[in-house]
Amino acid sequence: MISLMLQLEKQLERQVAHNSKGIDMVVGAKGSPLQLILSAIFQIDVPTGNIQLSEAEALQRNRLVEYGIPLSYGDSYELFRIVGTTSDYPELYSMKLSEGDLWQKSLEVTLGSQVAERTGLKIGDTFFGSHGLSEGGHVHEDRAYVVRGIFAPSATVVDQLILTGLESVWDIHEHSDPVDSASHLEDSETHPHVDNRENEKSTANEKHLFANSEEHEQKEDHQHEDEEQREITAMLIKFRNPMGLVQLPRMVNEKTNMQAALPNYELSKLFSLMGVAIKTLNIVAIVVMLVSGISVFISLYLSLNQRTYEMALLRTYGASRSQLLGMIVQEGLLISFVGFLCGLVSSRIGFFIISQLITSGFHYDLADAALVREEGFLLLISLFIGFFAALIPALRVFRINLSKTLADA
Repeated sequence: MISLMLQLEKQLERQVAHNSKGIDMVVGAKGSPLQLILSAIFQIDVPTGNIQLSEAEALQRNRLVEYGIPLSYGDSYELFRIVGTTSDYPELYSMKLSEGDLWQKSLEVTLGSQVAERTGLKIGDTFFGSHGLSEGGHVHEDRAYVVRGIFAPSATVVDQLILTGLESVWDIHEHSDPVDSASHLEDSETHPHVDNRENEKSTANEKHLFANSEEHEQKEDHQHEDEEQREITAMLIKFRNPMGLVQLPRMVNEKTNMQAALPNYELSKLFSLMGVAIKTLNIVAIVVMLVSGISVFISLYLSLNQRTYEMALLRTYGASRSQLLGMIVQEGLLISFVGFLCGLVSSRIGFFIISQLITSGFHYDLADAALVREEGFLLLISLFIGFFAALIPALRVFRINLSKTLADA
């Protein structure tokens, strides 16, 4: 149990360190700060909502901000999230391409290594995204994404994402139909009594030109309004200096419609809640180890009662007391060592089961469960318990009465 807790704790620390590096603050819609962190950084929760791109860009231009990376998500493909962003996002995690290139234009995507492996998508393949982050969402069958590249494995959140440009997300969800003003004018007006055909033709041309001009102005105004109303889901912020940590979160929360969440603060609260459960399991595991030490002691003591004659016989054949003492101690150490190996194997089996559950639920692949330094200390503790469990039976052998033992036998 202790070995399993050590492995899970190391994996959790590793994932947090890899995925939150270079991110001092996350800005998103108001709601739960922890939900915002989990959805924007680790992509394992639903977003709190959308924010205006113009507001986020204004914050990005603040003198205390080194850089800001916009994220827009809400669609998926086979439960893998489609995230609209900029090229700064893969650079944040030092991503390298195994095939192809980064997306260059709208509806082009670059796949994470896990996405490519589990979906079978290759360079040049097309697919349709579905609305929402779970199965059963509306499929956008009118627009197809094209695979332009595949990232190399990185053990970060990008491995499980489909990255594209922000414009791709906007284009997919754009449902504005242009109004044909000229046609509307022609259908709504009739001319039953016209004597001068030239004048009618001239009037129609003027109306047509006026309609075209009005339509052009409407399209420009509509496009300008769309740009102002465009939204993103979150923005990842890196401070230029420590003053950003002091001023910006409060400013965002009090003076804007957005919410600022600090990853280090929110994750520390999460770990403090999880820490209670982990400490409880570790206490239970330590109690189990102590009980195991007592069982080793009882086993050796009862075994020694049945082998007292053998020990006395060994003494008559020339074995010294120290040799018998060493033999009993070695037996206790061997039992403890074999028990440690069995515990190590059991912990790896448990780790494999948990990693499969995490992979199926969140698409996270946990790294191989290699030996950690703390497990070396765990081995020493196990041997220490085995040594003391064998010490009392060994001392009993050290004080054995040869004549009485052989006579009773």
